[in-house]
Amino acid sequence: MATDFWASSHYKRWIIDRATLRQARTDDLQYVEDPEYLEFFSIFFANVIAKLGKKLNLRQRVIASATVFFRRFYLKNSYCETDPFIVIAACCYVAAKAEESPIHIKNMVAETRLFFSQPPYSVKSFPSDNSKLAEMEFYLVDDLECDLTIFHPYRTLLSLCKTESSSDLQAEAGEVAAGIDDGLRYWGSGDGQLELPDGALQLAWSIINDTYRSNLCVVYPPHLLAITALYLTLVLHSPTREMLQSHSSSAAQQVQSQLTEHQTSPRRSSRQASHASNTGKKSAQDFIGFFADLNVSMPLIATIAQEIISLYTLWDRYKEDCPPDNTARTSFQGQATQAGSPFSSTTHASRSGSLSGAGTPVTVAPEVPGDTQRYGGTGVVTPVILMQILARMRENRLSDLSHPASGRPVAVNKMLERTQAAG
Repeated sequence: MATDFWASSHYKRWIIDRATLRQARTDDLQYVEDPEYLEFFSIFFANVIAKLGKKLNLRQRVIASATVFFRRFYLKNSYCETDPFIVIAACCYVAAKAEESPIHIKNMVAETRLFFSQPPYSVKSFPSDNSKLAEMEFYLVDDLECDLTIFHPYRTLLSLCKTESSSDLQAEAGEVAAGIDDGLRYWGSGDGQLELPDGALQLAWSIINDTYRSNLCVVYPPHLLAITALYLTLVLHSPTREMLQSHSSSAAQQVQSQLTEHQTSPRRSSRQASHASNTGKKSAQDFIGFFADLNVSMPLIATIAQEIISLYTLWDRYKEDCPPDNTARTSFQGQATQAGSPFSSTTHASRSGSLSGAGTPVTVAPEVPGDTQRYGGTGVVTPVILMQILARMRENRLSDLSHPASGRPVAVNKMLERTQAAG
């Protein structure tokens, strides 16, 4: 198993651009009323994978791998031509194997069938035959080109941070991605680590979890997502932000004091100044200097941060009937409320799957069903609505395939057609 991200298939074959993403959704765009719904599908399906993973007692790393497999599969397929729920089951099944946490196929089929039969999914067509899941596993691995080694931002996050109680997080992050933490590719000088409180580290971990609700995991390398998570943590985590502001104020005062002292005592030797600084109190950690020393493009980090904020803005319009645990999104809404943004009219529960043992969830006010005024008249989007849209897309696609313009029927099962063509 590869331990060097830069030599891996993940880096060489599965980091794509936005044009490839748009091309992958070409067929779906023909059957959806509003292209924005496809962005909601990304949130919806990621939440489904997270919920199913919790039901199966899968680790967060396995859930993250299953989500990446799902994203990669739909780079080559469309929602309107496949059944996303059998794909989700296959992704979880393959990810559990790849992350050395295998599940028996009988248990997988039974638990998944029961889970998808309940509202809001109410999928009655999920197969009870184990061979159907095994067949879908074959198609999935084929489309993934047998590239099952996934590098996640969790390992990089722990490499950049220094904390005393990170044993559980260390086990969750795994050892596969160790190679990405070596060398000067992005580490810069490698001088020290960020000393963050446990709450800040857990928040950064939750931000990484949230990025799997979008296509960021197939657009950017994992270490950039980890650095961006730390970048946002300094803004979202109140104690850390206050510490940063205090340090900035003290640093400015220190510079002003040195300038004043230099003007009043111009003949003071540099050795005396150095001795005075060495005998003084140990300075606080320089967060800005730490990020400046990293061998990455900070404008690119700011761009990724803006994309994560855009994800939270879109996510605010997505309403789960039973929201999961709170994560970083609640912190983002709190900061937006203080800044006087549209979030200030209400506080919403987070929908993201959180890290097990990631601290006490933040208590937030419940949402008011049917309240559309706070979204500018656009209304909320629920799983039930997305299920209806998905069903309509598939029906229209099947209708077009059965009655094409040429008058000749077209094979509906593209996977079966491809298998038969291969002999």
